[in-house]
Amino acid sequence: MNKFARIIGTGSYLPPTIITNDDLSKTIDTTDEWITTRTGIKQRRRVTNESTCDLATIAANKALEMAGINANELDLIILATTTPDKIFPATATMLQNAIGASCPAFDLQAVCAGFVFALTTAEQYIKTGAANKVLVVGSETLSRIVDWNDRSTAILFGDGAGAVVLSGSEQTGILHSKLFSDGHYLSSLQVSNNFINETGFIQMAGNEVFKIAVNRLSKLAEETLEEVGMNSEQLDWMVPHQANIRIISSVAKRIKLPMDKVIVTLENHGNTSAASIPLALDVAVRDGRIKRGDKLLMEGIGGGFSWGSVLVEF
Repeated sequence: MNKFARIIGTGSYLPPTIITNDDLSKTIDTTDEWITTRTGIKQRRRVTNESTCDLATIAANKALEMAGINANELDLIILATTTPDKIFPATATMLQNAIGASCPAFDLQAVCAGFVFALTTAEQYIKTGAANKVLVVGSETLSRIVDWNDRSTAILFGDGAGAVVLSGSEQTGILHSKLFSDGHYLSSLQVSNNFINETGFIQMAGNEVFKIAVNRLSKLAEETLEEVGMNSEQLDWMVPHQANIRIISSVAKRIKLPMDKVIVTLENHGNTSAASIPLALDVAVRDGRIKRGDKLLMEGIGGGFSWGSVLVEF
């Protein structure tokens, strides 16, 4: 039985097409200043003909390369996504085929908290000994479910993918995780169409979502640290879901964590839902900010609401 689930590789991918705030201002009533002030977002990526699996494949291969393992060594693949390529088969099985793996593979849906839920699930497989090498991916093509005429949502969302490879290890890895869901707020953040054979659009009650996110994530961060006997001063980095700079800064302030200890990428990525945390993680690992031994708090909240945290020694 493995003691820890340790991250041994990270990877990410963004589609090449960039949509700037100025681009959006040509089609909806907004400006770069208006979007930047309220969200912190300057641009986002948008797929043209790429699929959710296409983005996931590139991110996964980069993570496998960093980990120094082949896809045929994987015991499990978990793909967190809100935007699967088909109702079935699972996009994870398409990914399994694309990278040349032969292990079980399944999709997991917890919207913007999807990566945290998937990472926690992967950890359980590793800790019980049911798996030793697990690929966890967050991949989204949210542009397919954004109403580009709706100013309240068109400015927020982008496409991308991020991935990690976990391995069973005697060295420290995931230290603690916490997951929550509360179905009382279903209409606050949802996709408009209930029919599975037609695509709906994202609908969001922005002010309500903001308040819930700040309250839930602040309390979650405090509880996660307290339960392992840590405080925010002992954290090296927080890697939050990249939804809105005001949410991120409000949570950091509540737990007394300076913003120079927070990984922020939403300026260039927008909100990529389940992909946002692994995207930000990979950026910071590859640019050298996050180093081996650093203690990281990853947390996110998504429609449902579902929210969760993972405390990691990298």
